[in-house]
Amino acid sequence: MSGNSQLLSDTLAAAKAQDRAALIAYLPAGFPTVDGGIAAVKAVFEGGADIVEVGLPHSDPVLDGPVIQTADDIALRGGVKIADVLRTVREAYEATGRPVLVMTYWNPVDRYGVERFTAELAEAGGAGCILPDLPVQESALWREHAGRHGLATVFVVAPSSRDERLAKITAAGSGFVYAASLMGVTGTRTSVGLEARTLVERTRTTTELPVCVGLGVSTAEHAAEVAGFADGVIVGSAFVKRMLDAPDEAAGLVAVRELAGELAEGVRKR
Repeated sequence: MSGNSQLLSDTLAAAKAQDRAALIAYLPAGFPTVDGGIAAVKAVFEGGADIVEVGLPHSDPVLDGPVIQTADDIALRGGVKIADVLRTVREAYEATGRPVLVMTYWNPVDRYGVERFTAELAEAGGAGCILPDLPVQESALWREHAGRHGLATVFVVAPSSRDERLAKITAAGSGFVYAASLMGVTGTRTSVGLEARTLVERTRTTTELPVCVGLGVSTAEHAAEVAGFADGVIVGSAFVKRMLDAPDEAAGLVAVRELAGELAEGVRKR
C-alpha cells in the first residue's frame, strides 16, 4: 500500500486555493492513553484542523519544551510503543480521510528499521514523516524508502540556517517545509516575531514547497498573524496544554476541539 503524500499536497493546495493557510495540529501518541490520544486527534480534526502530526514519544525530545516533554513522559510511562503510534495514524486517517504525519526523532526509526517503519507507516495510511534531528546529508536511506512507499519527508529549517543550507534542505524534502519560527524549543509564547516572516521569505526563494510555521503559535491571533505570510500554521504545545489542564479526558477532548475551532477561524483571518 502506498502512503498518502499526495493527500498531504492536495490538502495544502486546497487551503491555498481558498486563500488561507492550512491548520496543522500536533499531538503525541499515547497521551493521555493510546485510546485517548486517538480520540484527541479525531477531536482536533473535527474542530477544524486540516492536517495532524502524531508525535512518537521520546525520552530525550531535544526540540520540545516542558509541556510536550510532560505529555511524552506520561505516554512512555503508559508503555506506548511504535505499534501504538501507527495505530493512532491508522484510526485517525480511516475516521477522517485527512492527512496524518508522524513527527519523530531519528533513533526510534533507526532501531525499528527504516524499511519496516516506512512500509508500516504507509500501510497505516500515513502521509509522511517529520524528522527534526535527521541531517539532510545522512537522509538518503530514509528518503529512498519513504519515496518508494509514497511518504513525504518534511525537514525543519531554522532562522540560523544559512541560505546555502536552506537550499540543500528544501531540495531534499517533500510535502512541505517546517519553518521553526525561532531558536529554541516548542512552547507557547506571547508573540511569534519577525524572525518567522523573514525565514519564510528566505525559504521560499529556494523551493516551491509550501512553507509552514511552528514553535510558539498558540492563539487565534497568532494563527492569523502567521497565516498572513505562511502556507500553514503548526500548533502543538497549546493543544497538549489544554489536555494537561483538563480535569478529565472528556473535558480535554472538548478543550482541544474548541481550540482547533478557534485556530481554524484564525487562519481564515489572514
